[in-house]
Formats: sequence, C-alpha cells, structure tokens
Amino acid sequence: MQNSGTFKSSMGYRKRQLFMVLSGIFLTNALLAELIGVKIFSGEGVFGLAGAQIPVLGTKFDFNLTAGVIIWPVVFITTDIINEYFGKDGVKRISFLTAGLIAYAFVVIVAATWLPPAPFWQEVNSQGPNGAPFDMDYAYNRVFRQGLGIIVGSLVAFLVGQLLDAHVFHWLKHLTGSRKIWLRATGSTLVSQLVDTVVVLFIAFYLFGDWSLTLVLSVSVINYLYKFTVAVLLTPLLYLAHGVIDRYLANDQDVPFDTFISKD
Repeated sequence: MQNSGTFKSSMGYRKRQLFMVLSGIFLTNALLAELIGVKIFSGEGVFGLAGAQIPVLGTKFDFNLTAGVIIWPVVFITTDIINEYFGKDGVKRISFLTAGLIAYAFVVIVAATWLPPAPFWQEVNSQGPNGAPFDMDYAYNRVFRQGLGIIVGSLVAFLVGQLLDAHVFHWLKHLTGSRKIWLRATGSTLVSQLVDTVVVLFIAFYLFGDWSLTLVLSVSVINYLYKFTVAVLLTPLLYLAHGVIDRYLANDQDVPFDTFISKD
C-alpha cells in the first residue's frame, strides 16, 4: 500500500489526481450536509414505524435526526482515505479549505435572504396546499437563514472533529503499523464524531439557544448512536476502497508539480 505521513508538493500523477477527486467528494458532501441539515426527520417514519421513545438521561426520545446525517458517512470514509494516503497534512488542508467555503456559503445565503422579493414571485407562490395562504419569501428565509449559533457551532464542530480524527487516526496507526485498517479508521471516526456531535449541539442550542444541558446530551446520544452504527457498517466499504486505490496507484511515479503546468 502506498502511504504518506505528510502531504508532498511532488507526487505521482495518479496520486495527485486521487487527492483532487477525494477533495471534491469531501468538500461537496460536507457543504451539502450543512445546507440540508436544517431539516429534522423521523428515522422511524422512514420505515413507517412508531416513535422508539428511547429512555436517555431520564427523558424519552425518538430517532429524530438532522438530514445532514444522510450523506455525512461519505465524509467519514473520505476523511479516512485522505488520512491513509496523504497524512494529517492532507486532512488539514482540505478541512480548512472546506470550513472557509462553508463560511462563505453561509454569507452568500444570508445576503440572498436580505434581497427584497419580486411582487409577482410572491403572488405566483401565494397559495399552499388546499389554497391555504403561503408566504414564499418567509418560507425561503426560514429554510436558508440559519441562526448564528448553528453557523458557529457547525464550523467549530467540523474543524475540531476533523483535526481530532486526523490525530487519533495516526496515533492508532503508529500503534498498529500498516495492519488493522478497521481499527484506526473506525476508532478515529467514533472518537471525532462523539466530540463533533456534542460540540455542535452545545454551541448552537446551549450557548446560543435555550436548551438545557440534559437535553443537549440526550439528543447527542441519539445522533451519536446513528453515527456509531454507520461507522461500523461502512468498514467493509473502506477495505474495498483501499483495494481499488492500491491497484490504481500501483505503477504511479513521482512527478514534480510544474510538470502539470503547460508552458508556451
């Protein structure tokens, strides 16, 4: 298996292409998860089941999850693959870039919600189901405009989780060498996502909101149970990805960066 503890400025053509593809997948899914995360859906409702009413810290909760968790597992796997082939430096580069672009996206979205709606647009969309009055501009703003607490919480939790994942991954790799991919991949994900889950809810709904600490911890447990289960179930997929990538990189050779720049 080709591996790198640090991100090199000179690397094989195929490995450079791999980093670009993985970065695109990582960035796209992380940004989408933040944008669709405003919707909370019923996990039981997906399967037509009644609420689970799981007792957590003296309160009963259903599996109500943010829509972002649907694609967040893709970020788990991509992070582990970048960790394996490009080291902590690779993870840090794409994590800071993604955090900056997420912040930029939120600024653009907030600016868009401040734009005055066109009267005809409001009128055309003035009725909901069964002819009920509907304020399209209000609905648009409610969906896209997230509170400061959620924005701050998401960005802090994302960066803390990603950097923690990178360090735990390589600490476990130091202990196991090239063996036990499942341990360093799953172990780092379980630790980082525990912190990520608690941090985002604590900042968004405790520091900036009116949730009690008990409620924050209770909802964190429900969301983490999902992430824990998914991380374990995706382990075989990680091995499959490693096999495919190793074959792809088998005959790769180091190429200086300026080789990729056309010259007249």
